[in-house]
Amino acid sequence: MWDMHMHSNFSGDSKARQEDMIDAAIKQGLSGLCFTDHHDIDYPKEPDEPDFLIDFPEYFKKINALKKEYEAKISVLSGIELGLQSHVAKENAAVLRENDFDFVIGSVHAVDGMDPYYGVYFEGRSLKESLTRYFEATLENVKAFAGFDVLGHIDYMVRYAPAGGDGYDPDEYMEVIDEIFKIIIPRGQGIEINTSGFKAGLGFANPHDRIVKRYKELGGEIITTGADAHSPEYVGYRFKDAAGILLENGFTHYTVFKGRSAFFERLEK
Repeated sequence: MWDMHMHSNFSGDSKARQEDMIDAAIKQGLSGLCFTDHHDIDYPKEPDEPDFLIDFPEYFKKINALKKEYEAKISVLSGIELGLQSHVAKENAAVLRENDFDFVIGSVHAVDGMDPYYGVYFEGRSLKESLTRYFEATLENVKAFAGFDVLGHIDYMVRYAPAGGDGYDPDEYMEVIDEIFKIIIPRGQGIEINTSGFKAGLGFANPHDRIVKRYKELGGEIITTGADAHSPEYVGYRFKDAAGILLENGFTHYTVFKGRSAFFERLEK
């Protein structure tokens, strides 16, 4: 399989060398990988945090060199994980005009100036209120910006919810999730199965299996697989489980993007 979501030291939250991530993918027996480092304009970072912005000339210089170095062993692609916020839609569009990526993930990390990664997002409101607001913000963002290929880790915020997200029932939010899918599916955009939910101890990937099922029911076909690894040991993490989720919910293929075009790879039972 392909790992279409991973980070390196070009992301503010990773120190991993790209060579080490590629070597890990080869050891896992993966067919290919895509670096999707963070570019999160106006991200509400803590004072001691680095900016979540990519140095694009250096990024492409490094990835293009690695593509040639590893071409006999594994396919290496260049991508980006764009932070979606409606007020930076024009800036995100400019990034895509000025750079040629193989693949673009659009992800919501910041809601109302807060990242659910930090507990303050959940303070002063119930779990349901917190999660409802996250899904509503995601809907606002996909209405404002259509430049991505897949929508990343749709229920990302549950990873950081109090008590490990106990009480999270995706069916309670399906009305707004349906609205999101009814926008992105006709636009030819997809979603991902992000196995970092397993790493976080949730017992499911992001998004939850029932959201994957609903995406399929509404006609969605484009779905990528990614471990969201920020270090080599998580490259390709629990991909057998990801394949199982897809097969159980009616998918016969997963998706790989090259040059912003979707290619479908058959799943092995």
